[in-house]
Amino acid sequence: MIDLKKLPGFKRQRPSSVLALAIDGSRLDGVVLRRTNGSVQLLQSFSATLSLDPLTADAELVGREIRNHLDLAEVRERNCIVCMPLKWAMTTHTEIPELPDADVPGFLQIEAERGFHSDADSLYFATSRYSVSGKQHAALVGVPRIHVVALEKVLRAAKLKPISFSLGITALQLPDVEKSNCVMALVVGESNVGLQIICGGGIAALRALEGALEMEGGRRVLHADVVVREARITLGQLPAGLRDKVRTVRIFGPRDFAQQLADELELRLEQMSLKVELARTYAPGEFGVEIPPDTAVSSAFSFAAQFLAGRETFVEFLPPKIPAWKEFASKYGSGKARQAIGAAAAVLVILLGLFLYQEVQLVHWQSRWNQMAGDVKELQGIESKIQQYRPWTDDSVRGLSILKQITLAFPEDGAVTAKNVEIRDLSTVICTGTARSMQSLFMTQGQLQKTPGIAGVKVTQIRGHSPALQFTMDIQCSEGGLRAN
Repeated sequence: MIDLKKLPGFKRQRPSSVLALAIDGSRLDGVVLRRTNGSVQLLQSFSATLSLDPLTADAELVGREIRNHLDLAEVRERNCIVCMPLKWAMTTHTEIPELPDADVPGFLQIEAERGFHSDADSLYFATSRYSVSGKQHAALVGVPRIHVVALEKVLRAAKLKPISFSLGITALQLPDVEKSNCVMALVVGESNVGLQIICGGGIAALRALEGALEMEGGRRVLHADVVVREARITLGQLPAGLRDKVRTVRIFGPRDFAQQLADELELRLEQMSLKVELARTYAPGEFGVEIPPDTAVSSAFSFAAQFLAGRETFVEFLPPKIPAWKEFASKYGSGKARQAIGAAAAVLVILLGLFLYQEVQLVHWQSRWNQMAGDVKELQGIESKIQQYRPWTDDSVRGLSILKQITLAFPEDGAVTAKNVEIRDLSTVICTGTARSMQSLFMTQGQLQKTPGIAGVKVTQIRGHSPALQFTMDIQCSEGGLRAN
């Protein structure tokens, strides 16, 4: 059993304008009100008939149908409060023994679970406490949770934002208003008559009288005798000290049915000294704010006016939207689970701190790199050009060094001369020339072998006779051995 007013975060911030809907069977009534300073303005009102049941039909389809009715009435307000059908509500009553105030909610919880004969989590319920002859009593009003969830889905499908669910009869006859004390309220609806008895500042009785309205020959017929009988039974079930205090019957609803019911009650309850009143207009200052004159009495208007006037919703059935972290904390907020969660949270904070530090460092060095990226790119371009043109700027001039070393090894008197020198891969030199004698040729070969950087010298071919010997010489140069002076 969930008492919504006990939940944290129940109080909602109230908007300055609101759409109030009253659902009664297939009938949908609505008004749009706006509060300006100390007055309430009626902006729009409409009535429509729903072809789909919000509880059994697909929520998207019902929401679309409601949206169509709102568009037809040119209603653009999204904040929505709803008077739910009285037949959705279940009630049970109990006497509160002398208990400390802190123990009363627990006692009422137990009484609610026992009185409604349903699973504790399947209902949303509200409590209304009242006093009789110095004793405290409480009325427990419950609505199935599945009904509330279904209605929420329908309204959201209609692009509306639900902010409060209540019962229309409690908006018409507020329990905390002095003029409502010891009054029986009868509300003629579409398919039933709602009954509420207010006494001692709370709800002493709350019923939907089924069978009081029926369809006969295509029109609705009010069976006043059923209402009179059920009213007598309800009064008879009240405690004696409370039954005798009820002296007024206030009737709400369509003019014809309300007048018919009033006439019947005056005749049949005359011996009980009950005064019958028809509620046709609102009394001045009824809601604590100024309202348009001659406004027709309706549950939708009453609920909206009280809501905008800042009055607390007496019976509330729309659960507040509790943040996920609060639900988690309330579920795991004690014992070992709390310690484990605390330790895990500490570890998580440390890890997040490390990742944050790493991210800060990455951002810092990325910024430094962005500052030098232009210079680096310029240097890389210069380096690529150096590599491209390096063979043309080699300061070692290896080919000339080879020629120089070979030239120095040849005799200066011309005994051995070179006619053709071919350097292959800067490592092999093929030299052809002439020599006056074999002795001078071999002396030149020996001189070349002594030259630094020359790995080997071989005479591969000798032709002719002295003094005109023709030779071919193969000279092998070692890597790095030859350098220019």
